[in-house]
Amino acid sequence: MTNPQEARRGVMYGLLAYGFWGFIAVYFKAVSAAAPLEVLAHRMVWSAVFLAIFAAARGRGPDLRAALRDRRTFLTLSTTALLISLNWYVFIWAVTHDRLLQASLGYFINPLVNVLLGFVFLGERLRRAQTASVILAGAGVTWLGVHIGQVPYIALTLAFSFGFYGLLRKRARADALVGLTLETLLMFAPAVAYLLRLNVTGRLAFLHHGTGLDLLLVAAGLVTAAPLLWFANAARRLRLATVGFLQYLSPSFQLMLAVVAYGESFSSAHRVAFACIWTALALYTLDAWRFGRITVSAERHEQDSREGQAARQQLAPRE
Repeated sequence: MTNPQEARRGVMYGLLAYGFWGFIAVYFKAVSAAAPLEVLAHRMVWSAVFLAIFAAARGRGPDLRAALRDRRTFLTLSTTALLISLNWYVFIWAVTHDRLLQASLGYFINPLVNVLLGFVFLGERLRRAQTASVILAGAGVTWLGVHIGQVPYIALTLAFSFGFYGLLRKRARADALVGLTLETLLMFAPAVAYLLRLNVTGRLAFLHHGTGLDLLLVAAGLVTAAPLLWFANAARRLRLATVGFLQYLSPSFQLMLAVVAYGESFSSAHRVAFACIWTALALYTLDAWRFGRITVSAERHEQDSREGQAARQQLAPRE
C-alpha cells in the first residue's frame, strides 16, 4: 500500500507537472517573436544540453551509451524523436496562431487514441465502455469538422503523433530520462544547423531581439525537462488511475486559457464536440477505475489464497 505521505507528494508533483503543461502556452506566447520552427530548434538544443548534464550527474552515462549501441533502440528513438518534434512544433504553431482551443481538443482525445492504437497494433481487446468512448469521441471530432468546414488537423495531429510516440516508446529499451535525452541529442545537430542557417540569412531572432527573449529561449531546456521530472516523481508515487485523472488538467487549463485569456471563439459546434468528448472521457475513466478495482481485488484474493495455503502447509503435521 502506498504511504500516505508519499501519495501526497505524488499528487503535488502531478499537479506541478500537469499544471505547468496546462499553462505552457503562456511561455510560447512570450517567445512568439521567434518563428515556431526556431522555437522548436531552441527547445531541442537547450533540452539536449540540460538533459545530458542531468543524466551525467545521475550517473546514467553507461545507460545512454548502451541504448546508442543497441540498433533496435537507436532506430526506435530516432523515430520517436521525429514524432515528438512534430508534436512540439504543431503545438507551438497552434499557440502562436491562436489555435490553442483546437490543441486542447487534441490532448483531450489523446487517451482515447491510445486505446485505439493499442487495439490496432497491440491486439488489446476493447471493453464495451472503451468502444463506446472511442466512437463517441470520433463523433465529436466529426461533428466539429463538418461544422467548421475543415478537418481539425491540429487536434488530430497532436493526438496521433503523441499516441504513436507513446506506442513506440513502450517498446524501446530505455526509461523516460534516457529516452528523452537521446531523442533531444539526436535532434541536436539538425537543430543547431537550422539555427546557423537562420543566422546566415538574417532571420534568427535569438541574439537579435533583446536579452529577455534570449533568456526565455535558453530556458526552453528547463521548460521541457522540469515538468517531465515532476511527472516521473508523480508516477512513481501514485496509482495509475490517479495519474490518468490528473492528465485531464492540462487540456482543461489550455481550454480555459484559449477562451478566457486569449479570446478564441468557443462556438456551438465546439460545445457539442467537447460535450461528446468529455462524455467519452467520463465513460473511459469510470471503466478504467472499475476495471482497476476488479484487477486489484482479484490480485488480493489470489495473494490471500496463496498465503492461506502456505499457512495450512505449515500447520499440517509433518511425516
